[in-house]
Amino acid sequence: MVLGISADPPRTQKKFEEKYDLPYTLLSDEDKKICEAYGVIKEKNMYGKTVKGIARTTFVIGSDGKIIHIFENVKPEGHAEEVLAYLKSANQ
Repeated sequence: MVLGISADPPRTQKKFEEKYDLPYTLLSDEDKKICEAYGVIKEKNMYGKTVKGIARTTFVIGSDGKIIHIFENVKPEGHAEEVLAYLKSANQ
């Protein structure tokens, strides 16, 4: 199962999901409680200022609910292929 999560409100996520015809569910974490729990709120440098923001991160979670791999500082370009390659190698 694949889930996406962001701090965007559901209406914004719905537009994004429809625009890109995403084949997975997007979840909203407007209060950032899930982001806090997973430790993805990080200091970032934006236009010369230090701000707190969500670091793009992918978690692979096993059927037992435990995290088995973390991809940090994710760049969208090519990331799906990177995750798929990891999953294929982990299942051998």
